[in-house]
Amino acid sequence: MLGSTMVVATIPVTDLDRSKAFYRDALGLEFLWESPVSARFRCGTSTELSIFRRGPAPTEHTLAHFEVADIEAAVHDLESRGVTFIDYTEGPLTTVGHIAQLGPARGAWFRDPDGSTLGLRQS
Repeated sequence: MLGSTMVVATIPVTDLDRSKAFYRDALGLEFLWESPVSARFRCGTSTELSIFRRGPAPTEHTLAHFEVADIEAAVHDLESRGVTFIDYTEGPLTTVGHIAQLGPARGAWFRDPDGSTLGLRQS
């Protein structure tokens, strides 16, 4: 039943205007619409990301990741837009050039203005 529906990641933010600018300008997502408490962006051809205003909601895990064809190019592009990547030197993940090997895939992580962790993944 749900296998053919679109999934929309929803991320809490404390400052809607600041976060709208980050997701639109730094990440390059297509802005779709907003309400007084939320905004929606298109990601690719059939997925969307929603942000909604609320009090601080710290997380310690990746809330969403973007599938990319060329992770090095994506990291470079985002860095040129002011995105700061998280580097890991201990534990199960070790990044080199902000990128970690995850079995056959590779990943990189960054935070939005509220500290929510987002990622890039290349299969």
